Amino acid sequence: MVRGIAMLPAGTGKEVKVLVFTQGEKVAEAEAAGADFVGLDDLIKQVEADWFGFDVAIATPDVMGKVGRLGKKLGPRGLMPSPKAGTITFDVGKTISDVKAGRVEFRVDKTSLLHIPAGKLSFNDDALMANLASIVDSVVRARPSGAKGTYVKSVVLTSTMSPSIRLDIPSALALKPQ
Repeated sequence: MVRGIAMLPAGTGKEVKVLVFTQGEKVAEAEAAGADFVGLDDLIKQVEADWFGFDVAIATPDVMGKVGRLGKKLGPRGLMPSPKAGTITFDVGKTISDVKAGRVEFRVDKTSLLHIPAGKLSFNDDALMANLASIVDSVVRARPSGAKGTYVKSVVLTSTMSPSIRLDIPSALALKPQ
């Protein structure tokens, strides 16, 4: 199981809405960092009432006892905060700024594929190459130590509604972020 986080230097091209479950002095830190929704009990009630107007949920460890009961609602949508994804943390400000700047999570699906957004067609060539280099570097670093043989068998770049482009594997793996 390979999973990790890639920081895209040119961003994803999307506006990300961040919800933070926290209390105490972390509320002010989250608001200062640019979180769209901050709170605890009021947000829990909204989510229980089937409100999902956010893209990423972040929580501090001290409130996970209350947030844990939202697992049935947030889990299937991939929105539940988890330590593996780095969304349960006391460093709320840095996590929010990373998510807003273009942090993407990846993990291998059932068919041994990784689907990672690298940008938009409207990006210039340099921005797409920087994002692609960052993604390749993150995937290579996330390779399990016990994996033997060729780990990356193919690299394909595609947009939503256009043909795909197969990339040369050695050239793609040689990409290094600036």
